[in-house]
Amino acid sequence: MRSALGLMLASVVTAIVIAGVWFWTSSPRADAAPPQTTAAAKADPLPAAAKQAARDDVETTAALSKRADATQAAAPAVTPAPAPAPVAAAPKCANPDALGISRTVVVDTNGGPGFGFLQYKQYDFLTDKEVVLTFDDGPWPTTPAVLKALADECTKAVFFPIGLHTTYHPDILRQVAAAGHTIGAHTWSHAHLASKKLTEQQAKDEIEKGFSAVKLALGANPAPFFRFPALAHTPATTAYLGTRNIAMFSVDVDSNDFKSKSADEVINNVMTKLDKEHKGIILMHDLQKHTAQALPTLLRKLKAGGYKVVWMKAKTQLETLPEYDAMMAKTEKPIATGRPIGNVVQTVAE
Repeated sequence: MRSALGLMLASVVTAIVIAGVWFWTSSPRADAAPPQTTAAAKADPLPAAAKQAARDDVETTAALSKRADATQAAAPAVTPAPAPAPVAAAPKCANPDALGISRTVVVDTNGGPGFGFLQYKQYDFLTDKEVVLTFDDGPWPTTPAVLKALADECTKAVFFPIGLHTTYHPDILRQVAAAGHTIGAHTWSHAHLASKKLTEQQAKDEIEKGFSAVKLALGANPAPFFRFPALAHTPATTAYLGTRNIAMFSVDVDSNDFKSKSADEVINNVMTKLDKEHKGIILMHDLQKHTAQALPTLLRKLKAGGYKVVWMKAKTQLETLPEYDAMMAKTEKPIATGRPIGNVVQTVAE
């Protein structure tokens, strides 16, 4: 009886032990429970620019993912586009008190607009005390002196060279271009295009040959800017320039330098007329020695008088006509020695 009771008690103990082991090994443990999470603090709102950048990033990524899913293939590595070449900074002006350029305007020459109130009154774009510097009839041995005066004052002008003169002095015209000025044209031979002796075709030839000669000298297309010799236009020539989208230039202030007997007279002519007009396109000639002599002082007087230079550029360059380019390429060019006429021909007695 006692043995049977002991055996029963041992069986109960064994069962309890087995149950305990099973409970310990099968139940989840506290240290194995998932970690408790804490809500993250609300992020500060992104600035607008960052939001746009983030949205752009998401859109780009989504597009790439869709493309990858569609192809079900890894896209090849894309080589990034090379960075654009750095643009050379414009040279700084060495003259702290230079006349400089107050503003630059870009001209859309579509339809052949006209500038200069002596003849064309549609576009009044200059404000009080603003001037545009323009020079006709070059290139000539006097032109480098004009370029130096402009460079000393860190300012820019528009040049209207004669085609024939560019064949004499292409190197000088290239100096004008290298200095960064705007270059148009002024006919092939300075012909009077309103003359009854010229046919419409001959007038057209004068215009186109002039532009093609400039292109030949520069190795680049000129600006679609044109000035009539003696400002003599006709309905036919102005209409033709309109079809070619070439802007026409007249004048507001005429220096009359081709009539002047001294540099002082050139300066007086310009300043007196400016005092009356208060602004405008100034007509000068880089071919005239008195203009070259007058220009340094004239530019200083413009500065002292509160005048500011507006530089005119073209929106697009002129596409010259191939037949005239070919004609100019065949033109026999005089040999230019570069020697001033005074060094070649001298008066020894009168």
